Amino acid sequence: MGLELYLDLLSQPCRSVYIFAKANSIQFDFKKVALAEGQQYGEEFGKINLLRKVPAMKDGDFTLAESIAILLYLCRKYQTPDHWYPEDPIKRARVDEYLSWQHSAMRAHAAKMFWFRLMIPVITGEDVPKPKMDSAMEDLNNTLQLFEDKFLQDHPFIVGDEISLADVVAIVEIMQPLGSGLDVFEGRPKVAAWRDRVRNKIGPKLFDEAHNDILNARNLPDTFEKNGMLDFLKPKIHKLFN
Repeated sequence: MGLELYLDLLSQPCRSVYIFAKANSIQFDFKKVALAEGQQYGEEFGKINLLRKVPAMKDGDFTLAESIAILLYLCRKYQTPDHWYPEDPIKRARVDEYLSWQHSAMRAHAAKMFWFRLMIPVITGEDVPKPKMDSAMEDLNNTLQLFEDKFLQDHPFIVGDEISLADVVAIVEIMQPLGSGLDVFEGRPKVAAWRDRVRNKIGPKLFDEAHNDILNARNLPDTFEKNGMLDFLKPKIHKLFN
């Protein structure tokens, strides 16, 4: 049995795994888990990942959850080029530093704007109150500024002159708000130039393919209407945000 990756490219961690595997010519069987249809709650997927989250991986009899763990596993098993996760202890520490920081910073705030601007209004039929929206936008702007000042600085990439896992994980998160119509690159030429370098290194075709679903996320209301997920999600969203 070959490598199986369980993914939905609406999910930013799924995109990081997909991009990395494709960019390194790692052969895998793409197993689509449609989040908008609730397939993560199905019995079969539960056998792969009891956490009910994507991405998930199955390699023979071995299963693995969590995108960072999967990325590191792929790095080690397939002995990908050193620049992705450098042997040099200082460079590797810089990758680890970003990967550790981003969970509660870039991921949290970029994803919140996507939910506030698109998903919550779609699911509940109500806009997020302006004070909450303004606070979320302030958090995202502060995080983007920290990304520039602390992690990017004046380097081409996060760890210097070469792309690494940190850049892949960063770009998929920063692209997420675009799905709600919010261009986070506007007025941030340094971050926009970094995005272009990452896109070129990954390959424009792969980059655009991986982000096609999120850039068309405004079609999600039709999907929710068709599959009945609105009634399922409404109480969960109200519990989280009210």
